[in-house]
Formats: sequence, structure tokens, C-alpha cells
Amino acid sequence: MKIVAALMAVALVVWGGSVGAIWMASKGRVFDKSTVDALPHRRAAVVLGCVRMLPSGPNMFFSRRMEAAAELYKAGKVDCLIVSGDNHVKTYDEATDMKEALVQIGVPRDRIVCDYAGFRTLDSVVRAKKVFGLDSFVIVSQPDHVRRAVFLARGFGCDAYGYAARDVDLGYSLKTPIREQFAKVAAVLDVLVRRSPKFLGPLEKLPQ
Repeated sequence: MKIVAALMAVALVVWGGSVGAIWMASKGRVFDKSTVDALPHRRAAVVLGCVRMLPSGPNMFFSRRMEAAAELYKAGKVDCLIVSGDNHVKTYDEATDMKEALVQIGVPRDRIVCDYAGFRTLDSVVRAKKVFGLDSFVIVSQPDHVRRAVFLARGFGCDAYGYAARDVDLGYSLKTPIREQFAKVAAVLDVLVRRSPKFLGPLEKLPQ
């Protein structure tokens, strides 16, 4: 029991340290609809992907991220959107789903660029720098996720800001916030060991 208690104490310290590091790195850098006027203009925003449809129906995390990305673009805070998601097989294409959803709510098609290799948050933010040539950009996702993404981006040398989509109630999905707590620890480790994305590639151009 003493060993178990010691391991739990260590895990709690590691988690708490990770939460603190992410909070400090993202402090003053995450905005939302009520504070969008204070967000600095940047060339592009990276919209982090997730599945569009769940077995139970439309995914609220997805729809609210798309709403937030459209708000950001229409507010004139970015010139284009990079939709970054998983497309590891032909039948699963988060980036294209995001692009089509954004077009449906008024974002011009030629202002949206697909990143098909955003398998993890780390991949999305590092590829924004190394593949799309951005040293500074905005990241769009739910509040907890976007803070972690800003931490990762800053940890890899990017001047990143966050734009938080409306959050989803715990009653809708308990699994996502629980998974996010483990992801915080993983994010700190990713920065410490300088983990690389699964794929990089040649520089890709953004819309002029």
C-alpha cells in the first residue's frame, strides 16, 4: 500500500506540474468571442481536427470548433485557415470534413488549406511551422485543448495564440476531459524530448 500511495503521489505531482506549465505558457494568450478584439492579427489559424460524426449523431466538439474558426476569420483576425486533421485512410478524412463544414457556414473555399497529417496536436502545431512556414499563428479548439496546443507550439519555438471554441458540458462527454488530463502530461514530455511529427515534407504555400 505504501508503494501504491507513493506512486499515486508522484503521478499527482507530475500531473500538477504539467497543468501548471501549460497554464503559465498559455496565460494571456487564449481569447474567445468576448475578447476577440484584443487578439493580435495573424496570417493564419490552425483549426485542430476531430471526428465530425459520432455513433450517436453530430459531434458537438467538431461543430463548435468550426463555429469558432468561422468567427475568427469573419472578425478579420486571420487571413486564412489551416484545417489540420487525421487522414490515415481514404475513408477517414477530418481535414476535408472541416473544410466543407466551414464553407457551409460562410468561409470562402480558397481561404481554407487542408493539412492531412495532423494526427496529433503536436503534429498540427509543428507542421504549421515547418511545413506551412508560420512562426506565429492562432490555434482553434476547446479551451483546455487550445491551452495545451499553445504550450506545445511555444515549446517548439512558435509565437502562438489560442482562440477558444465554446466548451461542451461534462454530461455530453466525460471521456474527452479525462483524456485531456493524460494529454497534458504527454505534451510536457513531447516538448522535453523534442518529439517529431509523424510526417513533415516540403514547404506548402498559403493563400496570398
